[in-house]
Amino acid sequence: MKTSDLFVRCLEIEGIEYVFGVPGEENADFVMSLEQSDKIQFILTRHEQGAAFMAEVYGRLTGQPAGCLGTLGPGATNLLTGVANANMDHTPLLVLTGQGSTTRMHKESHQIMDAVGMFRPVTKWTTSVIQPDSLPEIVRKALRIARSEKPGAVHLELPEDIAKKETEVEPIEPVRFRRPIPDPEQVNLAFDMLAQARRPVILAGNGCIRIRASQQLRMFCETTGIGVMSTFMAKGCVDMDEDYCLFTIGLGAKDLVACAIDAADIVLALGYDMVEYPPRLWNPDGAKTIIHADFLPAEIDFHYHPDVELVGDLAQTLAMLNEHARAHGKMDWDLQKELRVREGMLEEFALHKDDTATGKLKPQKVLWDVRDVMGPEDVLLSDVGAHKMWIARHYHCHEPNTCLIPNGFCSMGFALPGAIAAHLVYPDQNILAICGDGGFMMNVQEMETARRLNADIVVMVWEDGGYGLISWKQEQQFNHHTVLEFSNPDWLQLAEAFGWQGHVVDDSQKLKPVLEQAFAESGPSLIVVPIDYEENMRLTKHLGEIICRI
Repeated sequence: MKTSDLFVRCLEIEGIEYVFGVPGEENADFVMSLEQSDKIQFILTRHEQGAAFMAEVYGRLTGQPAGCLGTLGPGATNLLTGVANANMDHTPLLVLTGQGSTTRMHKESHQIMDAVGMFRPVTKWTTSVIQPDSLPEIVRKALRIARSEKPGAVHLELPEDIAKKETEVEPIEPVRFRRPIPDPEQVNLAFDMLAQARRPVILAGNGCIRIRASQQLRMFCETTGIGVMSTFMAKGCVDMDEDYCLFTIGLGAKDLVACAIDAADIVLALGYDMVEYPPRLWNPDGAKTIIHADFLPAEIDFHYHPDVELVGDLAQTLAMLNEHARAHGKMDWDLQKELRVREGMLEEFALHKDDTATGKLKPQKVLWDVRDVMGPEDVLLSDVGAHKMWIARHYHCHEPNTCLIPNGFCSMGFALPGAIAAHLVYPDQNILAICGDGGFMMNVQEMETARRLNADIVVMVWEDGGYGLISWKQEQQFNHHTVLEFSNPDWLQLAEAFGWQGHVVDDSQKLKPVLEQAFAESGPSLIVVPIDYEENMRLTKHLGEIICRI
């Protein structure tokens, strides 16, 4: 068979369901082979960056990689931002690029560049297929690396002349393996430390949104009552309605939730990626007693020096801790500080729920209504911008992976293409993307993709006519901001041009019914909300006045 046919067969046997991307001349053989597959669906996108974000969100929601496709040269470079975003947020992803013939790769030639070298810093592994018979091994290795903890992106390049060659080898059947478990003696030591503590607290990171890990964490909290604060990406690892849910930590400024970690005499860090919330912000003097539990050993950092490390499958680690907790019985802990933190945050969430402002809507009111409309299994995707900080603080979840926030590489333009992929995974759920007007316009062309797929998604744009997050940060640091304002299109005309339903809401009392209407509409809908970002500096002032009384 042709090498490109073998490539597709290898992907089929690995369980790949989707490839998103833009074909080109040098990947034409692969795309033609892909067209013959009855197991893999190719989704044509309007830009390779959108394809990468779609594949990323598919990977986040399913735990399995999808492919994103580009040709050589500019097709490959256009994929780069989305690939880096997925890799830093530990999402399994397969990057597929074409390449010129091996007879011209060594010299200056049309669109030739070292794509393998370019992808090396933003993937777990990258290689070029230069021998057809090695392809099954390469695909098997790549997909195993992508899925292995911590998951990430892998890149395979197929030169156009290799794609055409004949080969007689067959795909390799995938063999799954069980992740190693932590040393039982270390688990015993860690639990003894917890049992002897007075005010333990859990810091839950990205690793806790794996379904088995989330289930075991909830069981542990039900038994022990220890409070859980999550990073932005770990939202939903415990149910927001439970008394042990302390909501989210991760703002640059000190929030109420940080008071619980200040009061703690031991921190159980579970699946924690310090790229999300650096330990210097919550352990500035490096004095906290820390138990690190994760799939990999702790990153070396002056402010994160664990006393005990439980390295292995996180769900199994929690299951072992659960056995100890059930056997031990009631603990002599003082968790009142955690309960007061939770009560204080609940009061702040509800502060503007009955706001009746017109013209510009308060972020707090918008998110209160969004949470009220969204069901426990519905999925919200946040783009990157000032709105991300409000979502992180004010929108909370009942289930894992129901609020997706890029928080490692933090790339703008993520939410619109990501929502399209979320619809493919959960066609019967409400899918809402919230974007700033800056981030939305970065991949606005994918509105056509959403319309072509008749994706039932709602995209809400918070309009402020500028780069609001940069303005917010410059105001904090310099007491003024540089030129960050821009103009926007006529939103209703834009929606109509792409065949979307369109709504502009400038009355707080109308937002909820319009949102419900948009979810009931067939196909994609756009809601534009003029937003009151004067609340940004008010929040900064409020956070600066927080005093923790331990």
